[in-house]
Amino acid sequence: TPGEEGFPTYLGSRLSAFYERSGKVSCLGSPERVGSATVIGAVSPPGADFSEPVTQNTLRIIDALYSLDVALANRRHFPTINWLQSYSQYADSVDKWWNKISPDYTDVRNKALITLQKEAELEEIVRLVGPEALPEDDKLLLLIARMIREDFLMQSAYHPVDTYSEPKRTHLMLSTIMRFYDFAKGLSGSGMMVSEIASSRIKQRISRMKDVPHDEIEQYIDSIGKDMAGGAVSLEGGI
Repeated sequence: TPGEEGFPTYLGSRLSAFYERSGKVSCLGSPERVGSATVIGAVSPPGADFSEPVTQNTLRIIDALYSLDVALANRRHFPTINWLQSYSQYADSVDKWWNKISPDYTDVRNKALITLQKEAELEEIVRLVGPEALPEDDKLLLLIARMIREDFLMQSAYHPVDTYSEPKRTHLMLSTIMRFYDFAKGLSGSGMMVSEIASSRIKQRISRMKDVPHDEIEQYIDSIGKDMAGGAVSLEGGI
């Protein structure tokens, strides 16, 4: 008997049987061995329609999703992983590992996600009235969200440095952006315009950190941190 949209009624159970083959097992026979299999499925719904049966049944089974976005590809944002639609139910499990890299990892990640979510909420207002009509704190949030997208999430597979990032480097880059957010809030509160903050040399240095060689990145980010701790702000071509 055909099910939804003509697919067989056993579609869900067959997909489950496939994904359930993944996991960690003690192998039969000797010597004693432990093996594991990771299943990564690729679902390409027609017209990017996530409501079609194969996609819906897959989403009910899986615990992690990379949602590829055509709109990001059109904007030349690679990899085209939509940060709002993608998710992982293993986040709490891997937090323990990431917190060995840095104890503030979970806090930094959550702040970055909240910033991107708030940016999405402001998009409709920006389309209606333009960014210049927003209060300074919203303008600052949009600046930081753009930095997360362009200076952290975007990667070039052809760049000798940016093609991959070690866990420690990954955390240092994101934590530097979020630290700059706190630093910029202080500048904005003291009367500096967001447009001036956006043209500051500290901001420009943060934007260049993805190109810094791996053996120099810690020293580079440390110098940015010292500049922020010192509170000195140099504007591009100015003060």
